[in-house]
Amino acid sequence: MRLHELKKAEGSTRDRKRRGRGTATGQGKTGGRGMNGQKSRSGGGVRLGFEGGQMPLYRRLPKRGFTNHFATVYSEVNVQDLNRFEDGAVVDQQALLDCGLVKKLNDGVKVLGNGELEKKLTVKAAKFSKSAAEKIEAAGGKAEVL
Repeated sequence: MRLHELKKAEGSTRDRKRRGRGTATGQGKTGGRGMNGQKSRSGGGVRLGFEGGQMPLYRRLPKRGFTNHFATVYSEVNVQDLNRFEDGAVVDQQALLDCGLVKKLNDGVKVLGNGELEKKLTVKAAKFSKSAAEKIEAAGGKAEVL
């Protein structure tokens, strides 16, 4: 099988309906739009969620919850991801940014304990989960809180 030999499955596509091409087509004159009214006009119709002036559903429903703008947001890195660094390296926030493990620093980096660490590293981060700190120290490294 080669790219130029690929074909669509039989009956998977249909020709589009050609509207407004005479009465014999069955889609002529009004072209399936009915007689008069807003929806029969070109460019006519109402916006999404409009209910003819009635208070729309999305405005009738009560609001729930809120977003705490003062919350601390950490960028997260798992212990297993730190294996890409060389043995004995110092891993700080800038090193994580440079290698692409973290896209944005936010309020700092938190190291989580998912996976295993096979290298001896000095990791500097804003926060560590208990299991992450244990795994880093078990591998002979250091977990330093900034």
